[in-house]
Amino acid sequence: MGRIRTTFIKSKSEELLRQYPDKFTSDFQKNKKMLDELVDIPSKQLRNKIAGAIVHLVKQSKETEVH
Repeated sequence: MGRIRTTFIKSKSEELLRQYPDKFTSDFQKNKKMLDELVDIPSKQLRNKIAGAIVHLVKQSKETEVH
């Protein structure tokens, strides 16, 4: 069983993915750099959690497109 993401992280990552759909990929490292460029996030830990949630959402959306 994995770790549970907070509502803030889920909502913020969904919002960023809606605003910038072409900027994010399924690569965690690239998403971290894009978050640094696009928004001002106060801590590295928070940025990494949001980047990970975005990776999860991108992979999830690709799976639904295939099926």
